Amino acid sequence: MPKITNNQTRESTELGEDEPIREAIEKLGVPFGCEEGICGTCMISIPEGEDNLSELTEAEKDLMRDKKHRLACQCRIKKSEVKFEMS
Repeated sequence: MPKITNNQTRESTELGEDEPIREAIEKLGVPFGCEEGICGTCMISIPEGEDNLSELTEAEKDLMRDKKHRLACQCRIKKSEVKFEMS
């Protein structure tokens, strides 16, 4: 089962495959604003497991994000483990 971990607090939670990470990551300390990929409030860095997330969305590309720097509201977890830090 896929897992997302806050690399700073070491707290983690499990998710289903292809599940959006927004709710889980909010419980792990990431603040949210618009939840639509416009405001950039939920920017996170991915030190480990970036390939276990969905592809970049157009909203992320518009904000100059890359596989290591994502918008949590736009991501889905595919498999394994993803570690994140707040940007």
